[in-house]
Amino acid sequence: GAMGGLGLALGLWRRQAALAAAREDEEEKELRQRFMAPPVSGLRELRRRRRELRSRMELLIMETQAEVCRALTALDPGASFAVDSWERKEGGGGISCVLQDGEVFEKAGVNVSVVSGLLSEEAARQMRSRGKSLKAKDGKLPFCAMGVSSVIHPKNPHVPTMHFNYRYFEIEEADGTKQWWFGGGTDLTPTYLNEEDAVHFHKTLKEACDKHDPKLYPKYKKWCDDYFYIKHRGERRGIGGIFFDDMDSPSKEEVFQFVKSCAKAVVPCYIPIVKKHCHDSFTPEEKLWQQLRRGRYVEFNLVYDRGTKFGLLTPGSRIESILMSLPLTARWEYMHTPLESSKEAEILEVLRNPKDWVH
Repeated sequence: GAMGGLGLALGLWRRQAALAAAREDEEEKELRQRFMAPPVSGLRELRRRRRELRSRMELLIMETQAEVCRALTALDPGASFAVDSWERKEGGGGISCVLQDGEVFEKAGVNVSVVSGLLSEEAARQMRSRGKSLKAKDGKLPFCAMGVSSVIHPKNPHVPTMHFNYRYFEIEEADGTKQWWFGGGTDLTPTYLNEEDAVHFHKTLKEACDKHDPKLYPKYKKWCDDYFYIKHRGERRGIGGIFFDDMDSPSKEEVFQFVKSCAKAVVPCYIPIVKKHCHDSFTPEEKLWQQLRRGRYVEFNLVYDRGTKFGLLTPGSRIESILMSLPLTARWEYMHTPLESSKEAEILEVLRNPKDWVH
């Protein structure tokens, strides 16, 4: 009877294994539908380590990418995202989704990258300059970095450009201790000022922050205004939003939940503004002003942006993905000054003297 029992047990085990495999296939299919492409770390690995923060963060950035791409495609049905998965020979890779030359969006990119390996002294020095002391073994630091970042450049000058980025960084020091921190933000760059939109945008971000601590929004709003400052022009890149970096307290879990709230606020803070204005009529002069403002965007990204600088310094990094934030078109005119009390002068005033939008 023992053999029969064994046969029964074996049959049962086989059936369970088949069920488990089918369940895994279902999950794979569901996740594929949920994301723009299979995740860099692979679904099996993510599932195996699903309790680890690294895996949860990777799932969050994948979800954010898909959510944003779907929301944009819904507004620009004729256009579609080119989905490009890439690998980095030093470790990791990413997924770039880029929509070009749509009806509504001239260029929209939503990038995910999950990279690991050894940090160069140069890149580590750039971090140390922000007060992180890191003890390297033989001048090299094992690191893992992941994030989602996006820049959306619409065609219509009455629809603002939007940028967001949420990222997680982990470094292992010589003695095995791990340093980790989160960074990110969401900010808006209109060509023309619309007060109602500015208030909606800031309010939505403030609500996301307030869920965690009412002190966060004012602090990160100021940080955003200070960070996106084009020193040589004496003006901000846009009307701000929130920005933070090196965030490593109160606890990993709490910071992760905060970042999650911010990522979930991206679609509601921006998409209604696009919907509202994407069919507004505009003049050739207004289009010209948009092109000049885009020129400023490029100046900031190439001269000051830390993410761009870090990317360009990281060996094996993907230049196309780093420069994805640049608009398809922009202009630099010699000595262009808008007329006093014009709509163009109005936005410049706000860029020179940031406003409090929510109070």
